[in-house]
Amino acid sequence: MIKRTATGKAFIDQPDDSLVICRCEEVTKGEIRRAVYEGMMTMNEVKRYLRPGMGLCQGQSCSRKVRDIIAAELCVPREKIELSTARNPIRSVPMSVYANDKAF
Repeated sequence: MIKRTATGKAFIDQPDDSLVICRCEEVTKGEIRRAVYEGMMTMNEVKRYLRPGMGLCQGQSCSRKVRDIIAAELCVPREKIELSTARNPIRSVPMSVYANDKAF
């Protein structure tokens, strides 16, 4: 568990803060860094705050990068940052939809 302590340091912009990390939700590296600066310290907190990993790919392309950014901002190894909680679809989807069946 990571201790929640205020660093007291001012947020400093970096040249690559405009880099888009989550393409589905258009979340930039700077937004993730600022979220950590404002107190978000876990993948789930950042996910609920900015929505990275909640788009079409469900974090398949960005969750690793988000985890690395959080770890770098907190100065901890990335293994200390827990992965976000996966959620099942709200309604069941027939397997034929996934199989691209013509019946639907």
